[in-house]
Amino acid sequence: MKRIVVFCGSSLGAEKIYEEQAYLTGVTLARLNIGLVYGGARVGLMGAVADGALAEGGEVIGVLPRFLSGKEIGHEGLTDLIVVDTMHERKTKMHELSDGVITLPGGFGTMEELFEMLTWGQLGLHQKPVGLLNVNGFYDELLQLAQTMVDRGFLKETNQQMLLSTNTIEGLLEKMNNYQAPATGKWITKETT
Repeated sequence: MKRIVVFCGSSLGAEKIYEEQAYLTGVTLARLNIGLVYGGARVGLMGAVADGALAEGGEVIGVLPRFLSGKEIGHEGLTDLIVVDTMHERKTKMHELSDGVITLPGGFGTMEELFEMLTWGQLGLHQKPVGLLNVNGFYDELLQLAQTMVDRGFLKETNQQMLLSTNTIEGLLEKMNNYQAPATGKWITKETT
């Protein structure tokens, strides 16, 4: 993987470990010569992951919607800051620039980005690895919900397995490097419903 997009919160969260792990994620990517693509902000976990990568001389590309750049939250020290018009253009550009997805803790926006990338993979629109860095058990309930979706017939196990998860950046990158996408995307037919 040449570049990985990292989705994460624009807040730091209630515990210091979230910021520490975001910074470590940036450091680790840079040390492995993997470029970082992210939301372009200087605040919250987004700022921490960018700062970690920049501290190690890594490539950091931010993608920021114009309406947020006007609020002066854009990170000024990036390798490149791409300003787009809409949130959808932001996700599309981040997807185009990356070979994989890592999701750190975050709120609704982070979840929306994660699930759009998972859905695109499920539909066969990409074959990139999508991972959760499950810092301090943050995503335990989400992983349980995915299991409930399988158990109740709303998600195929093969698609559940597309969501890689572990609690260390090194372990997650190893899983991502070994990832094999499902052979076929999801197609809704009379036989599959």
